[in-house]
Amino acid sequence: MEIILKTDIKGLGYKNDLVDVKPGYGRNYLIPQGYAVLATGSNKKILAENIKQAAHKAEKIKTEAENIAANVEALTLEIKAKIGESGKIFGKVTTLQISDALAAQGIEIDRKKISINTPVGGEGEFLADVDLHREVKTKVKFLVVAE
Repeated sequence: MEIILKTDIKGLGYKNDLVDVKPGYGRNYLIPQGYAVLATGSNKKILAENIKQAAHKAEKIKTEAENIAANVEALTLEIKAKIGESGKIFGKVTTLQISDALAAQGIEIDRKKISINTPVGGEGEFLADVDLHREVKTKVKFLVVAE
């Protein structure tokens, strides 16, 4: 089943993408929730016109995302966590903590655009992925230190 996404969906695609999904997923979840529309001939024409009109604005957004990515790559964030005598961390480091640390540096990034792929077990330096734009992805370094 071919659909047009109306919002970014992690693992599936970005807004205005034309994607193939299983019929049940499209009919029972994506379309009723308002995340997608059926890819009919008229909807494809509307999509093409919308993309054409938004091309200039999209280039500006991409440039802003590249500037933010350059700033983020240059940073090393310090995340404070409770660490036991054995060197293991109590709890875990979350994307919210990284987002808040970035906000303290003056860079506003939604926590949903940040993902930590390696487990954080104790003190040390780690990397988190930041998805700023469909074509602009970067990594941010963060250092876990004891409180």
